Amino acid sequence: MPNPKIYIPSKNMKKIFTIFLLITTIKIPAQSWQDTALLIDKIMDRYADNAPGAQLAISRGGQLIYSSIKGMADMEHKVPLTKESVSEAGSVSKQFTAACILLLEQQGKLSINDDIRKYVPELRNYGNTIKIRHLLHHTSGLKDWGSVADIAGWPRTTKTYTNDDALHIMSLQKTLNNKPGDEFIYSNSNYNLMAIIIQRVSGSSLAEFSRKFIFAPAGMMNTSWRDNYRRIVPNRAIAYSKTGSIYLTTMPNENAYGNGGLITTAEDLLRWNNFYLQGKFGNPSLLSKQLTTDTFNNGNKNNYAAGLFLDSINGNRAIAHSGATAGYRANMEYFPDADLSIAWLSNTSQQDYADIFGKVRNLLIKNNTPPLPPTDTPKVKIKNEIFIPYLGAYGESKAGIGLLLYMKPNGIYSVSNGGPLTPLSETTLSAGRGRIEFLSSNPRRLRFVNADGRVDNYYGVDSAITGVKNLQQYAGIYYSEETETTITAVIKRGQLLLVPKVGEEVLLVPLYKDGFSFLGGNVFFERDKKNQPANLYVSNARARKVLFVRKK
Repeated sequence: MPNPKIYIPSKNMKKIFTIFLLITTIKIPAQSWQDTALLIDKIMDRYADNAPGAQLAISRGGQLIYSSIKGMADMEHKVPLTKESVSEAGSVSKQFTAACILLLEQQGKLSINDDIRKYVPELRNYGNTIKIRHLLHHTSGLKDWGSVADIAGWPRTTKTYTNDDALHIMSLQKTLNNKPGDEFIYSNSNYNLMAIIIQRVSGSSLAEFSRKFIFAPAGMMNTSWRDNYRRIVPNRAIAYSKTGSIYLTTMPNENAYGNGGLITTAEDLLRWNNFYLQGKFGNPSLLSKQLTTDTFNNGNKNNYAAGLFLDSINGNRAIAHSGATAGYRANMEYFPDADLSIAWLSNTSQQDYADIFGKVRNLLIKNNTPPLPPTDTPKVKIKNEIFIPYLGAYGESKAGIGLLLYMKPNGIYSVSNGGPLTPLSETTLSAGRGRIEFLSSNPRRLRFVNADGRVDNYYGVDSAITGVKNLQQYAGIYYSEETETTITAVIKRGQLLLVPKVGEEVLLVPLYKDGFSFLGGNVFFERDKKNQPANLYVSNARARKVLFVRKK
């Protein structure tokens, strides 16, 4: 049996991994692991020594087997990253907020089946009860406050938002994205609300509560929350973005947290994984509740547990979450069948490094994804002409999303999904990872089946209005009580633009009559009794139908 060995490849790389633990505890051949570790080294070597970088930590059987640090924590002062450098974990933070809620339930101070208005009466009564469990599983229907702020022209990081600001934006919303329990729509509002509930129920802030019941017991000595962005945090790594060859600091200068805002290290994240997965969190253990998923109102399964995705990655069972806040990036995955955890924190958002975590995972976890079944192709080739009765513009009522189908010489195309779209039957087209199923041609109706099984229903509408003279009817000033801001629709260079604030213009692309798309969302105009555009609705992925009323 070899002696315990700590291998440090170089001073600059600052890597530590323990071969002994693999040989004695995990029973992997030393040479095999050394070869794998060297391959991981090469992946991490893509981070330059004089640029932002990352921490990577790997554990198996609860034992740390690899820890690597590469790059700079502070480019301005030429401070390199170390094992003790702390970065933000983005939405990886959500599992800690959820854990605190479950602990408060165990302490008898709340129930996840409680109406959230019991603790946050500032929210409107939408006629359907929103329960704390809806917040946990992202099924509440509450619009994402940051997405609403984005529509208002003041996205996150442009203002010093707090949880109180987030609550104020939530309280202004007159409608929900969906009926509670109907759909999974990822919304940071859910987790900012739980941070507020934790403080109101326990009498301690989320930062204080989690420090006492999670960080200290789990041995996470380098972990805290960004509850005051101006607080001095020892060993904090600065976050960066890169434009061309220029690096810029890109920090989350806000105090809203619970949805994100965890300041930690890769090794501390593994300590947490080891702590709760071994059943040490809660008395008795809360592990089963942390991993409990929910069902939608229609009985279908939602794979989002308590701040954790229960997923399949490379064909393997996984408990995972990723994160992004300002220039910080994070990912943590646990594979139960291999008892393997991988934690990664980076202080740069540049795309050059976007695939690094996946490359490391692929070295460690065998791809067991079964091959896709052969596409059901019809025995007789289906001519594109058969779809002519279905072509044209479609609208969707939940979010005002538009779909435009048209024919080119080589096939059927969609403004939203490109093309050519492959016919699967005389009434079905393959569209990206989803499919379009035509229900009728008169009236025109279809449904779009997404890759996750979610169904969006569309109905035929009139073609888009184009031309400067026709577009002029939309020009005007619109005010929203939901954003407390004004937005202006103007005609410039023959196109319709939205101006949320001075110096910012959003180009609208016509999709159907009164419906437009823009980079990141959709807009549609609602007409009054005189058939004139009166209201303007803006939707994006996490906030549906934010209302703006035309000013006379």
